[in-house]
Order: sequence, then C-alpha cells, then structure tokens
Amino acid sequence: MTHLSLTKHHGLGNDFLVAFEPAVADLPALARALCDRRRGVGADGLLIGSSEPGFDARMVLYNADGSRAEMSGNGIRCFAQAVAARRGGAHQLHIVTDAGERLVQLTPTDDPTVVLASVDMGEVSPLGEPADWQLLGVDPMRPVSHLSLGNPHSVVATDDVVGVDLEALGRVVPHVNLEIVEAGPEQHAITMRVHERGAGITEACGTGACAAAWASSAWGLTTPSDGEVLVHMDGGDAIVRLHQPAEGRVTLVGPAQYIASIDVEVQ
Repeated sequence: MTHLSLTKHHGLGNDFLVAFEPAVADLPALARALCDRRRGVGADGLLIGSSEPGFDARMVLYNADGSRAEMSGNGIRCFAQAVAARRGGAHQLHIVTDAGERLVQLTPTDDPTVVLASVDMGEVSPLGEPADWQLLGVDPMRPVSHLSLGNPHSVVATDDVVGVDLEALGRVVPHVNLEIVEAGPEQHAITMRVHERGAGITEACGTGACAAAWASSAWGLTTPSDGEVLVHMDGGDAIVRLHQPAEGRVTLVGPAQYIASIDVEVQ
C-alpha cells in the first residue's frame, strides 16, 4: 500500500483532488479510483503536481474517467491555491501544463479558505468540426464555434440552456467539451451549461467559460463591459477578460476554495 496526502478544492463547484509527486505508477487508475463519488473520495478530476525547472510547478490533469486533459481553468486555480499553501503563501505563480505556461495571480479574500485567482489563459484559436458533430442535429441557423484553449471546445447558442438535454448531447460527442449558451440576463453576460470531456456535466468549466465568452462576443450575443464578459454557470459566476480581440487572448477570473486535507492508502 502507498500513503497519499491529498487536498481537495473546488472552483465554482468543479472539484479537484491535488497530489504532489505521488509514488504511484498507474495515474489514470489512481484518478478513476479517487474520483469515484461512491467508492472513492469523489471529484471531477485529479491534479498531479511536480517540480519543473524554470516554473513554480507542473500541473497534470487526469479526468474522473482516467483520461488525461491538457488544461482546466478551474483546476489550475485550485492547483495554484494548493501550491501557495505548500509554500506558506504566494501571490504569483508560473505553472506549466500540457497546454503550455500559465501565469496565475492570487488575491486573498475575507474567507481564509477562498482565494480569487486570475489566470492568463493564452489565446483562443479555431478548431475544425469534431468527429460525429453532424449527429447532434444542430439547427444550421444557430451560431456554433469550435475553439481551442489548449483543449477542445464546441460552443452552441440556444434560447434556453435549461431546456436542453445536455447529457444526451454530450454522449454523442464525448471527445469534446460541449458548451451551450444563452444571452444575459445582463447585457454583458451569458448563461452557460457544460458537458466536459472525461467528466460529464459539471457545475462550471473555466476553459469553457473562456470559449463561450469569446464566441458569444464574436457573435454579438453579448456586449462586453470594459472588455469583460460575466459568465453565469450552475456553480457560480466567472469573469472572462477579452484582450486584443484580433489575437484572441483571454484572462479568467474566479474563486478557488480549499475543502479538506485527506490521507489515503492506495494499492
């Protein structure tokens, strides 16, 4: 048996376990076991931390199903909170991920378990239509954008996000993060729901919020206020700052909350 010390965090209800340099060979199996909500600790994903020359840390993300993902906007906020706690505090962290380097700025709040994190998410870039997309039967008059933030997203505009059977749609294209968005209720806001690759429906998605904000602004579905789009999700609200629209650079701002420290024994 191997002893592991974990911390659990969430970003707007999107929850993660964090482990630093675990002495476990099969990390996908570890993620499946730990993230199981009935037989494990329970989480949307497992974040593995390690040292990396020239950076404050390296972050690798395994989804709840054991698949490896390039990036998570909520996950990196949680990971940065965990790194800062290990160091006894930090306000700026350079973290390298499978999607490249990310700069995270941390700001304390009145709640000692919560930090506000601003993440330079890099550039939004176009992607080709994912496999089996035509099987969704999306109305061709609806705006659709296929985008990358280091991981793949498909964003679809709808009149009512609550009325969409997102679980059924997500099963058709499980290899992509699927976001459905509607305008408002504020002029500078959108409301979004997400089916995440490797995790299913989650309460929030940081990279998805960035993709949805970028697409919605490009479509004219929302009008940013001072370059910012407010993204309402089931787990809470995030802010996406749109920089240099021609290049597509975005910043994600949202909270990360520490939940618990957990010691487990794994085979």
